[in-house]
Amino acid sequence: MKPESKFWQVVKKNTPEIKWTRLESWASFGVPDLLGYHDSCAFFMCELKIARNRKVHMSPHQILFHRTMTKRNFILVKADAPRSVKLFPSSAVSDSGLVLDDALACALDDWSAINACLLAR
Repeated sequence: MKPESKFWQVVKKNTPEIKWTRLESWASFGVPDLLGYHDSCAFFMCELKIARNRKVHMSPHQILFHRTMTKRNFILVKADAPRSVKLFPSSAVSDSGLVLDDALACALDDWSAINACLLAR
């Protein structure tokens, strides 16, 4: 199983109150991996990323999506070193992509905080 697929399984397990739909990335370039829904906040989107260093690899299409659609869209990153999970709002993406700066994150290493950020209005 690919690392991102394993991460998807972890996300599903740790966010049981969110109804997730995994989107096919080949259908529309740049569209995030997941469409989430909860009655308290309606729909939102989330890109899953595995980071091997401080710079998260993003395609130009993904950067464009997150730079132009900043409301209720997120990037959830599993970082290898130090091992952690970080949630960033789309507004943290710059023209060159996403750098793992904890000051820009909505939540760090805490699934309760990640859930709260995803479900906030």
